[in-house]
Amino acid sequence: MAGIPTQQQSFQKIRWSGDAVWDNQTVGDDSDWIVNLDDREISEILTCVGKSKSTGKPIGQLTRADFNLRHTGPRLLALRDDVLNGRGFAVLRGLTGSDEDLIRAYWGIGTWFGDPVSQNARAHLLGHVIDQRATPAAGTRIYQTNQAQPFHSDSCDIVGLLCLRQAKHGGASSIASSAAIYNKLLDNDPETLNTLCGEFQCDRYGEIPQGKLPHYTVRVFNNVDGNLVCCGMDPDIRSAQRLDGVAPLSTLQLSALQAFQQAAGTLALNMTLARGDIQLVNNLTVVHAREEFEDFPEPDKRRYLIRLWLSSPHGRRLPAFMAERWGNIDPGAVRGGIRVPGAVPAVHLDPDH
Repeated sequence: MAGIPTQQQSFQKIRWSGDAVWDNQTVGDDSDWIVNLDDREISEILTCVGKSKSTGKPIGQLTRADFNLRHTGPRLLALRDDVLNGRGFAVLRGLTGSDEDLIRAYWGIGTWFGDPVSQNARAHLLGHVIDQRATPAAGTRIYQTNQAQPFHSDSCDIVGLLCLRQAKHGGASSIASSAAIYNKLLDNDPETLNTLCGEFQCDRYGEIPQGKLPHYTVRVFNNVDGNLVCCGMDPDIRSAQRLDGVAPLSTLQLSALQAFQQAAGTLALNMTLARGDIQLVNNLTVVHAREEFEDFPEPDKRRYLIRLWLSSPHGRRLPAFMAERWGNIDPGAVRGGIRVPGAVPAVHLDPDH
């Protein structure tokens, strides 16, 4: 299976197999995907955190050289390979410390997986996933509320989430194998699968690179070099309907997007992250969602996660159309993220910045 089939129907005949195909029954045992750091690993990571603080080096300037994890590093590289080429997700558990210590450790671990890229028009490299409805800023997105998020992909190779605080109720993270969704639709609804291999328009939400339109083209399912690449951009596809020049979604397209969400929900693994947990997800092979949550009334107890978008030099090649969003689509290059003229990459510890 080399390259992208020229006809959607030939693509539709493929059935995916391997470690990347899983559901909530086959990975229900968390002994494999929860990686408990041992005392020596935790000590090594926190020693690097302490050194970075003592030098006064800002988080955004920390590199892998600042986290020379001779003992822990090989385990992180093996985990990176599993996230990129195997199951597609993992949770690191065991880190402790202040919020800043956890964020520094998280950033340092992230450097073993890839390069942080911008997550919004202000080029923030740390995303603050917290309900900001009390003090809404212009352009507040759904992840900055307490609302449920549908299954979707982000514009990077790997997305990371560090949990600082849990919600009072709800807020579980849900993930689903894109290949398992594909296979389920192949078995039960091939017409829908064919539709999802066709073109849709996505909303840039005003985060427009120079010379580009406010929307861009995607296909949900893609075969590149015999690998499935999923662009689960459902929320952005629906939002694009507000833009001039975007044709209304057909009944068949709307039905296909809904079938994708239903299949993902049936297959999904749900997890509640605890303080210090780091979830790592391959955006090209796994889609993610979040359930609605109720927060504590006290601001210092609100559900709070920190997000990283990582570009991995070891990621797979992408379909050509993704250059419109990712910039570069070749493995080895820093790619993905939001690229807006004049925006300077920055790291802020204040969620209201």
